Amino acid sequence: MGILKRFKDIMTANINALLDKAEDPEKMIDQYMRDLQEDLRKVKSETATIMAEEQRCKRQLDECDAEIAKMQTYAEKALVAGNEADAMKFLEKKNQLVQKQVPLQQAYDAAAANANQMRQMHDKLTKDISDLNSRKEAIKAKVQVAKTQERMNKMMGSVADTSGSMAAFDRMEAKADAMLDKANAMSELNKFGEDSVDDLASKYDAAPNADVQSELAALKAKMGLQ
Repeated sequence: MGILKRFKDIMTANINALLDKAEDPEKMIDQYMRDLQEDLRKVKSETATIMAEEQRCKRQLDECDAEIAKMQTYAEKALVAGNEADAMKFLEKKNQLVQKQVPLQQAYDAAAANANQMRQMHDKLTKDISDLNSRKEAIKAKVQVAKTQERMNKMMGSVADTSGSMAAFDRMEAKADAMLDKANAMSELNKFGEDSVDDLASKYDAAPNADVQSELAALKAKMGLQ
C-alpha cells in the first residue's frame, strides 16, 4: 500500500546516504517522524473502518446461520406434528437462506483477511516507529558531534601557521641575548679600568699612620739605618 512508502524508504535506505542528502539531518529526521506519525494515524483510521466492516459481515453471516438453523428446527417440528406442507415451507426458506449464506461467507472471509492485514500493518508500523524514535536521539547525537568537529576543523584551518612567527621570535631573542652579553662585557671592562686607577691613587692618597711611622723610625735607629 502506498501509505507506507516513506516508511519503507527509511527502513531500506542507508542512514549515511540519508544524512549525506540532507541539508539539515536533524530537521529531516524530525520531518520523517512527523510523516510516519501521520501515516500511522491514517492506518489506524483505515484499520478501524475495515475492522468495522469485518464485524458487520460477521453479524450478517451469524444472523443468516441462525435463521438457517431455525428453519431446520421448524421443519423438524412440523414433521413431528405430521404437517409436511409446513415442513416444506420451512425447508424452502432454509434453502433460500443457504443461497444467501454463500456470498455472505465470501464477504466475511474477504473482510476478515483485510482486517487481519491492516492489523499486522498497524502493529508493524507502530513497532517500527518506536524503534526509529529510539534511534533518532542517537542519530541526532552523531550529527551534533559531526557539526562540532566541522566547526573545529574550520577554526583550525582559519588559524595562521605560527611556525614563521616562532622562528622570528627565536631570532629576536637570540639577538637580544647577544646584545645583553655584549653590554655586560663592556660593563665589566669599564669597571676593571676604573677600579685599577682608583686603587693606584688610593695608595698615595692614604694618610700615613702616626704610630706606624714612629715605630718605623725607632726600628731604623736600632738597626743603624738612619
